[in-house]
Amino acid sequence: MTRRRWIADAWTSTTATLTGEQAAHLARVLRATPGQMYDIVAGGFLYRGEIIRVEPAEVVFALHEELESDTALPLHLLLAVFKFDHMEWAIEKATELGVERITPVLARRTEKHLSQAAVKRAERWRRIALESSKQSRRTTIPTISEPSPLKPLLESTKESVRILLSETEQNTSIASILSTSTVAGTYALAIGPEGGWTAEEMELFSAHQWQPVTLGPRILRAETAAISAIAILSSNLA
Repeated sequence: MTRRRWIADAWTSTTATLTGEQAAHLARVLRATPGQMYDIVAGGFLYRGEIIRVEPAEVVFALHEELESDTALPLHLLLAVFKFDHMEWAIEKATELGVERITPVLARRTEKHLSQAAVKRAERWRRIALESSKQSRRTTIPTISEPSPLKPLLESTKESVRILLSETEQNTSIASILSTSTVAGTYALAIGPEGGWTAEEMELFSAHQWQPVTLGPRILRAETAAISAIAILSSNLA
């Protein structure tokens, strides 16, 4: 039977601790007792952990042997802010697919009320990423950055291969970009808002060496485009 996996809230070289909702669920709902064994993610590594202390708001594990684990897809997803329920679905699925980092982008065509509410929403997005990481048995939780306007974000982007989904591009695919790239390393993928990027934003991408690509002739919703593109990248980088 597969052991349940938990992601530690705090850890040392020999112990890991769950607090808050995780600890309460383990202690009160699952009625955990000392001696029980679980898989524990601590500091990006996976261990076999043994419960040594159970309290209502804190469960402490002794860390035993390190276990084999997966690595995150070296992908930074720049996701323009769109309707929150759809965006939350995209964040959940992007986490399941293994992305390393997600940055919400305040694009020109992001609806004003969504831009204004995005900063307060970021903590909820982090909780979704945490829960999705546990569900998909990841050993790392994707970083959810603070929402950012596009210009300073592009100026600070360091990834070596930068891919822009573009409705105006008709021929270049993600696979073709990857097959001709001579640079191995990290990747960035930008997904626009409903209505797409403005001409000014497209010029910014071009100035920062982003490569426009197409997913085919159909017009996809932002969340569908994001998941499709990540799946293509994942299959080509495997």
